[in-house]
Amino acid sequence: MNYDYIKKQDEEIFNALVGEEAREVRGLELIPSENYVSRAVREANGSVLTNKYSEGYPGKRYYGGQEYTDIVEMIAIERAKKLFNCKFANVQPLSGAPANVAMYFALMEPGDTVLGMDLSHGGHLTHGHPTTWINKIFNFVRYKMKDTETGEIDYDALREVALREKPKIILAGFSAYSRELDYAKFVEIAREVGAYTVADMAHIAGLIAGGVAKNPFDYGFDVITTTTHKTLRGPRGGMILVRESEEIAKKINKTVFPGLQGGPHMNVIAAKAVAFGEALTPAFKEYAAQILKNAKAMEAVFHLEGIRMLGGGTDNHLILADVYGSLGVTGQEAETVLDEIGITLNKNMIADETRSAMDPSGIRFGTPALTTRKMMEGEATRIAEIMIETLRNKDDEAKKKALREEVEVLSQKFPVPESFV
Repeated sequence: MNYDYIKKQDEEIFNALVGEEAREVRGLELIPSENYVSRAVREANGSVLTNKYSEGYPGKRYYGGQEYTDIVEMIAIERAKKLFNCKFANVQPLSGAPANVAMYFALMEPGDTVLGMDLSHGGHLTHGHPTTWINKIFNFVRYKMKDTETGEIDYDALREVALREKPKIILAGFSAYSRELDYAKFVEIAREVGAYTVADMAHIAGLIAGGVAKNPFDYGFDVITTTTHKTLRGPRGGMILVRESEEIAKKINKTVFPGLQGGPHMNVIAAKAVAFGEALTPAFKEYAAQILKNAKAMEAVFHLEGIRMLGGGTDNHLILADVYGSLGVTGQEAETVLDEIGITLNKNMIADETRSAMDPSGIRFGTPALTTRKMMEGEATRIAEIMIETLRNKDDEAKKKALREEVEVLSQKFPVPESFV
């Protein structure tokens, strides 16, 4: 992208931007929550709409001069509804965590209970981890996997907790879980105890939009919260979707603004609208399907090499591997050594972790960004092999240099595209 004005005005920031662009171009991005956006999305994100305050909603703003902001936000809303087959969408949340917080305050009163996935079994910080402030306002109880080797959720235990704790919300969603959830069971249990059903689909929103992952709304879920980046391949932002209840939608809108946020970031909403338009194309469906194929190709290599994967493998875009148990390499060591050869992923706790969060047993990686670069199963297979070779030879500088060169050649062969349509 052209940085001419930044170069003239602020050399330090210019150098950092150029450095980051070079890092992305020369390396392989495997963090499951990261992706590359199109040039069109970047242009919308950096557009004149960054100048405009638009407190309120289309047709009901608190400031004047909203002719074009209303057009942009309504386009984003209509495209989101079409993508996820729902009646209401709020596209103003600044990111995934604020979207979850708004959802909690819209559906509950302080002290009410949420039943969500345990962080160490794949859940997210915003699902009530003790370090978060939201945990001081609401009561969070948790469910886990029955079998960490298959990834099966213990739905019997989930139901027992629900009957005992009477949660106001039963939350299905994750940040490090690689299998499909049984949404029908969540709905059945929620109806038995009179709870709302909410799905945090931040990680797999693009797979749902692309038709290769189940849509919780098809099983009767009330609400979906999500980010708009990750597999959806849009700008960093959040969104709250409501299947059909106008009452819930009104509560959510009022909670987002004026309850928790002021003026929405209209430049980001424009970028969301552009990304949603891309996600409505046949090409995006092909992209989503290839994400899964590439993840299964990487899974096959890790199976063959005897590396333990939590859940036994993957049904989506990500894999969580126990590298400490399988290779004697900690998650932090693995993240560092792979970064040295140009492969970026993240350390991650595994189920029933015995190590610290900052130096855990696992690594988490995925295929959304690789797939954006048009890589197929062959490339995904080789990248998985390179990862394991590197970890098994983490102290062999000559070996790592050769693998770094291979990563650079692969990166050059599959450049980051500027357009997806």
